[in-house]
Order: sequence, then C-alpha cells, then structure tokens
Amino acid sequence: MADEIFEHPRLAAIYDALDPDRSDLDAYAAIAAEFGARSVLDVGCGTGTFALMLAERGVEVTGVDPAGGSLDIARAKPGGERVRWIHGDATALPPLRVDLTTMTANVAQAIVEPAAWAGTLRGVHEALRPGGHLVFETRDPARRAWLEWNREASYRRVELDGVGVVQTWTDLLDVSEPLVTFRGTWVFEADGQVLTSDSTLRFRGREEVEAELVAHGYEVVEVRDAPDRPGREFVFVARRRPEG
Repeated sequence: MADEIFEHPRLAAIYDALDPDRSDLDAYAAIAAEFGARSVLDVGCGTGTFALMLAERGVEVTGVDPAGGSLDIARAKPGGERVRWIHGDATALPPLRVDLTTMTANVAQAIVEPAAWAGTLRGVHEALRPGGHLVFETRDPARRAWLEWNREASYRRVELDGVGVVQTWTDLLDVSEPLVTFRGTWVFEADGQVLTSDSTLRFRGREEVEAELVAHGYEVVEVRDAPDRPGREFVFVARRRPEG
C-alpha cells in the first residue's frame, strides 16, 4: 500500500509543486545516456517526472508505481501517452527486456520488508536484458540523515497556483535502526483541511546492499557518490550477469 503523500489525490496533485527542483534526476538521465539505454523501467515512478524526461528524449519507458493517485497525475501530464504506466510494483511485472532499471530518490529505501526487497531485485532481474543495468540510490546510514527530519528544519509556508497557501512540515516519529519512521503534515489554509502521511524508510549499509545484489544475480559494477548529496548517499550501479 502506498503512503498517503503519493496516494491521496490532494497530496499527489501538489507533490511536484512542493518539490520543483528535480536536478537530482540529471545524474540518472546522464547514466541512461552513458549506457546507451533505449528502454528503461522506472520503478517507483511516482508522478512521472523522470519517466517523462526520458520519453521526451526518445527512450522507451515503462513506469511502475503502487500509488494510483500519483499515476493519475503522471498520465495527465503532457507527453504522458509516451510512457507505459503500470499500477503495481516490480514483484509482478509483465514480460519486459529493458536496458536499464532505475529507482530514484527514496524508492529503494521505501521498500522496507526484506521479502519485498528480495522480490523487487528478482523482478527487476527478470525485466532486464542480460547485461542490462540496475541503478538506484540509498542514504548512508552512518550519516544519520533523520537527525534533520524535524518541524523546525522542515517547516514551509508556500503559496501554490490554484491551491492557495499550504503549510507543511515533517516530524520524526521513531528510529529503530535500520527503520526510521516520520510523518508529513500539510495544512491547506483555503479550507483548513489538515492531511498527514506516515512513511518508513529502511537504511541499508553498503556491504548489505552489495551482498543482496550478488545473491540475486547481479554484478556490482560501481558504487558512486550522489551529485546532489555528496558524501551522504550511495548510488549503486549493478548489472545483470550476461548469460552463457
């Protein structure tokens, strides 16, 4: 089940407006070009920003996400017809043979349960062509990013076109490593509605992730630094082992 921030129609509708700087996706677009990817599976595609960016460049893109509310936004965007949208997750994909699979932002960490993570790695492996790549990021647990997830640091009051003023902030609810749970709150001043969404992320260490990739049939090609959060995240570049 998707978190309310991605599923609730009112929250999904303002997601992009509250997070307009998606320069973090430039690194993934560059990786797609680096590998000459002509077909991409975007797992956890959300409102479709990255999928549509690639489709505009002529890449054949499949976007999959468990949040129907976010997919409704993605489909309605200009160019939405260029992407194949799938409501679901990577554990139950139709037959695919893509050059590259991506999980941007918090997608990999949001797959909390070990069985779901293993199923995701298996599903992606099956969807990749032999020699195809999987690229995703995850925060370095040693940096303890959750220490900054509090109301004082996160509070914003933003005026959005067609919506009015929205207040938003984050509260840290629980740290039981490797799991961290937090709550987002949104106050719509136009009518006073208050919406909340609880989310949990799993913080996996580099060695743990590498071992899981190898166990599921991947070669770990490289672990890069995240350009938008240098020294704070790992960007894993893995490859499905060629057959034969």
